[in-house]
Amino acid sequence: MEDISLHILDIAENSIDAGATLIKITITEDTNRDLLSVEIKDNGRGIPADLIEEVLNPFYTTRRTRKIGLGLSLLVQSARETGGDLLLQSEENRGTVVTAHFIPSHIDMKPLGSIADTILVLVAGTPEIDFVFIHERNGNTYSLDTRSIKADLDGVPINAPSVLSALKKYLCESLDEIRK
Repeated sequence: MEDISLHILDIAENSIDAGATLIKITITEDTNRDLLSVEIKDNGRGIPADLIEEVLNPFYTTRRTRKIGLGLSLLVQSARETGGDLLLQSEENRGTVVTAHFIPSHIDMKPLGSIADTILVLVAGTPEIDFVFIHERNGNTYSLDTRSIKADLDGVPINAPSVLSALKKYLCESLDEIRK
């Protein structure tokens, strides 16, 4: 994958496939410690304990449409290429937490990519799923919770074009602000 935002999209789609109704995506950047962490937490079916190590293997998948599952294996590879790593925690019928740590100054660090577009694709494509997105950079924090946005919309679909347009503008402006 070309950037971290695509990894986030892939793992969130795995969460959706696992029946999650709530997905929390947290990005933490600490430039003083040269650390970028990405956490995707869901309330889906979870992964059986005996399969935790197996799901990191690119030649393992539970899907019937193809014989390989690259999402987690590519994410762990991207993290390790920078000197970071991946932590996978899961409990059946309770959910999964995927946490990837990266060393941003490493020559093999991929760009973060368009996080705003990633969040918009998830919200637009799966309006029935609730997303919490938090991006922290050196103590500056931005958060978005689709549950509160849906409540404020008073019946207007969250994936209505006008809502998505406003949401994109808000996301982009807010993420630019925390980067300053």
